[in-house]
Amino acid sequence: MVASKNLRTDMRLGRSDVRPAVRRTPGPCARWDDADADFIREVLDLVGDKWSILIVGTLAEGPVRYSELAAAITGISQRMLTLTLKQLQRDGLLTRTSYPEVPPRVEYELTALGASLLATVLGLAGWAADHHGEIRRNRAAFDGQAAPAPRT
Repeated sequence: MVASKNLRTDMRLGRSDVRPAVRRTPGPCARWDDADADFIREVLDLVGDKWSILIVGTLAEGPVRYSELAAAITGISQRMLTLTLKQLQRDGLLTRTSYPEVPPRVEYELTALGASLLATVLGLAGWAADHHGEIRRNRAAFDGQAAPAPRT
């Protein structure tokens, strides 16, 4: 318990001696070296982001215009959509095609690399849809237990 707590504290503080401790811990992280683990975490931060998942899922059927993406992804700001699209394009998960028309038309489409992520993204979204009711009930039960009992 103490070692586990210290490991979590070290990880939270960004201490460099964390990876050797993780390598000694059984599990999937033990098989990667430091450089791979850092890069894997960086990629997972991107593709695990809620907006990235929704964008990749929205592009599943083919090219989509910027305005259609904005309309399809409830709650995303124009700034966040633009930033996320640029990051996904930078990583080679989607392409951006700008057509010289008036008004300008811009379409986004998954690359082969982005399409290879689709099954995972759609599976995760499907899991969330299938289990959201159960998760909400669990949260409500937990929050109800955590709240102090009313005084009489």
